Amino acid sequence: MNLILLGAPGAGKGTQAAILAKELSIPTISTGNILRAAVASGSELGKQAKACMESGALVSDEIIIGIIRDRLAEPDCAKGYILDGVPRTIGQAEAMEENGIKFDYVVSMEVSDETIMERMGGRRVCPKCGATYHVVAVPPKRDGICDECGSELITRKDDAPETVKSRLAVYHKETEPLKEFYRSRGVLVPVEDQGSVEATSAAILKLLKE
Repeated sequence: MNLILLGAPGAGKGTQAAILAKELSIPTISTGNILRAAVASGSELGKQAKACMESGALVSDEIIIGIIRDRLAEPDCAKGYILDGVPRTIGQAEAMEENGIKFDYVVSMEVSDETIMERMGGRRVCPKCGATYHVVAVPPKRDGICDECGSELITRKDDAPETVKSRLAVYHKETEPLKEFYRSRGVLVPVEDQGSVEATSAAILKLLKE
């Protein structure tokens, strides 16, 4: 099963991807992680990405999609994967199709802007291992301390109210049109926010197994 999760920043894509990966026994492929891995590996695409990053330019869609294509060809993706962080635009989605990257389901996580503003104000991240928490929805066992590695949790600059508003505006303009793109291909699965991580996971899994 090949999946992507669509949704505004703070909709819970990362949290749900981790749960679904475990339930479905398929890997989550994070664009950021594979980009860093490609740079570290010194591959041809990695070198091109590194040159872009060092010059301050955005890494082109062509390079990103080439790196994704190489990663999805690895053995652990043979039974499926969850792609996290791409596509973000119609252009990327079209380029992925041209490269033979298609999806069985595109899960659209429907969460209101108001709810996202509330959520992201309570989000905490581990700067060391990347684990994500929320002071209400998914609190760490010890206040302010990562369950995984014991580091002190931080609030990311991305989660500041003005930054969140700006990121939501970009999402509505650039990424939300992907819903119609994938609806026209018959693979869009909208899932309304269920009020808790567990209930939302159950709703997604129910729709995927129908």
